[in-house]
Amino acid sequence: MPGRKRHERVERARSVTRPIRTVLFSTLYPSVARPIHGIFVETRLRELLSTGAVETHVVAPVPWFPSTRERFGEYARMARTPPREQRHGVDVQHPRYLLLPKIGMNLAPLAMAVAAAPALQRLIDEGFDFDLIDAHYYYPDGVAAALLARHFRKPLAITARGTDLNLIPQHALPRRMIRWAAGRADASIGVCAALVDVLRGWGIADSRLHVMRNGVDLHRFHPVPPEAARLQLGIQDAPVLLSVGHLIERKGHHLAIGAMPAVLKRHPQARLLIVGEGPERLRLQALAAELGVQARVTLTGALPNDTLATWYSAADVLILASSREGWANVLLEAMACGTPVVATRIWGTPEVVASDDVGLLVEQRSSEGLAASLVQLLAAPRDRGRVRRYAEGFGWAQTSQLQVDLFSAMARTGAGIGVRAEGAGHA
Repeated sequence: MPGRKRHERVERARSVTRPIRTVLFSTLYPSVARPIHGIFVETRLRELLSTGAVETHVVAPVPWFPSTRERFGEYARMARTPPREQRHGVDVQHPRYLLLPKIGMNLAPLAMAVAAAPALQRLIDEGFDFDLIDAHYYYPDGVAAALLARHFRKPLAITARGTDLNLIPQHALPRRMIRWAAGRADASIGVCAALVDVLRGWGIADSRLHVMRNGVDLHRFHPVPPEAARLQLGIQDAPVLLSVGHLIERKGHHLAIGAMPAVLKRHPQARLLIVGEGPERLRLQALAAELGVQARVTLTGALPNDTLATWYSAADVLILASSREGWANVLLEAMACGTPVVATRIWGTPEVVASDDVGLLVEQRSSEGLAASLVQLLAAPRDRGRVRRYAEGFGWAQTSQLQVDLFSAMARTGAGIGVRAEGAGHA
């Protein structure tokens, strides 16, 4: 027993003399080649690092692709990602893993783990013997992290963010692997309570489940007088409706366009701005033409994150017509700029929009349901100052402290559930 007591004293001394050492593991992390990819994960990490209680290196795997030619689009940007870089003072490694067509989804966790293991070993060899792995997105990232945690005998936390638990488990084999990883993680974190409920339904013990919502950067996202914002952006029409997100069906931009004919009957000078890029661009343009509203709809393409405050401030309302969201950052970003929202009532969104003072939730995900709520909100505008004050209740301090407390406990415990076979989570 003297040896055990001495080990405990060493552990306590270690916790006092240096910060907790973590490896953030996720494919959702920006790079110089893809500066806005997974920026929400980077934001959470930067807020955590600002506490001074944690030191972190990032391992952000990238699918291997042979060409950097522009015509290959996103794949070319992946290929241009450097093997290692510094972002805002944080060391980031980007190991390549093989993602094969058709069967790649099922093999991705193993391929990712095999590719990432040398990067984690490199950190240890360089003197960064990390205390735990902080993984983001349950599949394939979290499953790969569970394999790595077993290999390196380190505690593991996995953060669920949305489609990793509300969409991907519809596929049988990924679902079994997700449940396997959840059964071995020392902690599972959900950005909203609805995601944690999924894990609870799989039999994961409450002691290992944590809700840690995303916050909002109240300095970056701040109100600009709407008239000044519109003047800066060259917008003369009003009211202004804004929809922000990747141009994919799940984000519901087509529903926002479909709502425009009804909105224009009440507000002939209304304009819809859609910020984002993606495979649905041509379809959205065609839909606007088909409905005869192409003159009132503008697709801006992707915009730098640090310019969005002006666009939010210029809008009378932000629209989020998604079919699935964990914790939608755009809602808080818009509200931090004083802009009310209209959003579909799905997953974590009611936890974000918990008051009619800041917007309306749409019960029916359709253009008709969206139009009715938009007309209702425009007829009774919300006080933008009150909307901003509501958003101020969602700063990062609480979430960062919850992470520090959890990671401190995991670091003190050392290798735990992540390296033991557990019954919970077995398929």
